[in-house]
Amino acid sequence: MSSKIMPPSGLRSWARSRRSYIARPRWRPHLPSRRQLSSKPTSISTAHQVWKRPSSAVLAAAATVALLYSTVQLNAAEAEAPAPDPPEMIIEKSKRKKGASKEENRDIISSQHLQVKKSWENPGVYAWGSNTGKVAAPDSDEAYIKTPQRISFFDDHLLRDLKLDRNFGAAVLENGDLVQWGKGYSEDVVQPTVTLKGKDLQSIAISRDRVIGLAKNGIVYSVPVSKADQEDGPKPSETSWIPFWSGTSPISYRRLKPQNLGIAEKVTAISGGLEHVLLLTNSGRVFSAASSTEAYPSQGQLGVPGLTWLTRPAGSYDMCHELTTLKGFNIEKVAAGDAHSLVLDKEGRVFAFGDNSFGQLGFESNPGSRYIDMPSLLPINKLYQGTNQVPKVTGISAGGQNSFFTIDATRVAGPSEAPSDIRTLGRVTADTWACGQGLKGSLGNGKWTHLQDQLTKVPGLSGLFEYDEKKKAVIPIRIAQISVGSTHASAVMDNVTYLNASERSSENDTNWGADVVWWGGNEFYQLGTGKRNNVATPQYIRPLDMASEIEAGRKDQHRLHLTPKHKIQVKGRNVAVEQRVECGRNVTAVYSAV
Repeated sequence: MSSKIMPPSGLRSWARSRRSYIARPRWRPHLPSRRQLSSKPTSISTAHQVWKRPSSAVLAAAATVALLYSTVQLNAAEAEAPAPDPPEMIIEKSKRKKGASKEENRDIISSQHLQVKKSWENPGVYAWGSNTGKVAAPDSDEAYIKTPQRISFFDDHLLRDLKLDRNFGAAVLENGDLVQWGKGYSEDVVQPTVTLKGKDLQSIAISRDRVIGLAKNGIVYSVPVSKADQEDGPKPSETSWIPFWSGTSPISYRRLKPQNLGIAEKVTAISGGLEHVLLLTNSGRVFSAASSTEAYPSQGQLGVPGLTWLTRPAGSYDMCHELTTLKGFNIEKVAAGDAHSLVLDKEGRVFAFGDNSFGQLGFESNPGSRYIDMPSLLPINKLYQGTNQVPKVTGISAGGQNSFFTIDATRVAGPSEAPSDIRTLGRVTADTWACGQGLKGSLGNGKWTHLQDQLTKVPGLSGLFEYDEKKKAVIPIRIAQISVGSTHASAVMDNVTYLNASERSSENDTNWGADVVWWGGNEFYQLGTGKRNNVATPQYIRPLDMASEIEAGRKDQHRLHLTPKHKIQVKGRNVAVEQRVECGRNVTAVYSAV
């Protein structure tokens, strides 16, 4: 059994136990009806009005008589009044069906179990939000997809990665091929189409007009979004594993080549904005490059001081630049917003650079100087001054004009504290902080702030704990993933999950996945709530497959859970599969990933 412990400011439903929620009998005390004991006030006789100043003895005697009279009267009333009704125990009726199998009863008693099961039986992509670019629902002419719907092309497909813009989508299939769709790709081709083949891509990033793909061997490809540009642009020659054979690529693409890589050094991660892309190598070095043909990144997001279109060095416009100011720091994560960049090293230090118009770098915004073109260290320790906690940044996420930071804060002894007197010494509290533009609630802190240039804590994603039965201890609930779109975001919780229900265990033994919440702009229904109002605090949404929920006797009282990585059978193969979230530009998706 796993139960959540949360502060009052957190998400209220965390306090529910996952597995015992259905099994526990519910009761509701019925309060007895109120009985009023009243007596009419005694009128003062006019004959006694001459007693203006009675003696103290007379007053004392009168008070004693009144007290005795009241006590006797109340005792008599209590003796006559019937005893209050005892609280009535109301036990929830069993949801099990006679003659149903163990697995069928599990589906009935647990929405979470049913969601996990459906994700394994029907892998694919659910999408919602703006559909003016035919991205959320390629087969539909609706302008908005208000609640999650499956994209039929991806039924029973597993993906390595997925990225969404309002006018185009791109995905990497299980075999590493690139798939593209949407009006930005082609006005005439409706269904997703395989474009770049045989490159064994493992992840992608998107810019205004190009898809940046990272292959498993570390090669980085830049592919036009437009089908016409792929067909009409220069096509590079390609070699083959067949000796003495070479040919020309069927589509146009470019390669981004970091220079002076060491032996066995290769690019292992990428992250992109509207005009730039960050490249991280397995040696902890960071490179940046222009990623769009529509505009050159000139707001400092490349991290090279003074670099603009006019000052760029000789060579291709999308040449890679090493961030030399980060030499000596072993960088392990990179994240890019529309026009800003974040990098995180293994010691938990964060460097930020690029556009700071809305404070998305975490530094004070200066109207006279809107951007910072050199990686600058964020003063994270200031956030915990006076708390006797030592912070370490564990994750960074960026998108649009927003940045998010997950922090582990460890309780230490203060200057005047004895370690032996501190019961919580060494306890880790997991917090989430944000900065940037919050006018649509995209900071998740419950406020509608136009500019937030100092990190603000996200209460609904901070200070959360739960009891782990395996560890037999209370542990912090961290964030597994934050996906940030242009104006909205989603967080997948790294809470305790369970996927071991089997035929040998009881029918009460049900699976459950990870909690997931959404917040921010919702003008295109991209939050999946079915409504259009913006949301400033993290909120749950309904399960993806509502038809199965209704069939099991449920409507909308249960929330979406995502299935964590687990080995399952897919078309006769054993594959490790998980569900992931992707927040794009006015579009959202949940997909089955390998």
